Amino acid sequence: AWTEREKRLIGDFIGHQGIAPKYSLQTHMHFDHCLGLGFINMEYGLTPLCHPADMPVYKSAPDMVRQWFGTDISSTIPQVATDISEATVLHLGDVDIHVLHTPGHTPGGVCYHIPSARILFTGDTLFRGSVGRTDLPGGDSRQELDSIREKILVLPADTIVMPGHGPESTVREEMESNPYLT
Repeated sequence: AWTEREKRLIGDFIGHQGIAPKYSLQTHMHFDHCLGLGFINMEYGLTPLCHPADMPVYKSAPDMVRQWFGTDISSTIPQVATDISEATVLHLGDVDIHVLHTPGHTPGGVCYHIPSARILFTGDTLFRGSVGRTDLPGGDSRQELDSIREKILVLPADTIVMPGHGPESTVREEMESNPYLT
């Protein structure tokens, strides 16, 4: 769950920018990527979207948080919609967001590609100089590397990679220097 300060910062940013949120897009459903969904759902009325293959991961999030941190979050996580897949294209004004199903970190992991801006949001599939962990339930290292090679490294080399943690990169930079991909 987010602190009151974090909620205020997000609300202030959205308000100052004059943004009307339309989607709550999840790259995957590990607890560190979905703890704020209750706030987003209540504050903005958005139903989080995820790939159906990640529902078991989402359903296990409260147990994992309870096990690791001794905290019960089961009352704070909202229902999610599982209506995104490889073929999904979301429209945000004149911007199209293409969903790339990239299993490996989780079974239903996805990346969001915005071709017009040459940006790819990779969640925990690909990081600058690294890849996502695959030792948690549902992870598959071979599948993750296949997803990266077949879905991400085929994008234009100047595509900006925006991971779920850490600094940004480019497809070119990862092709040339990521030790997991060379």
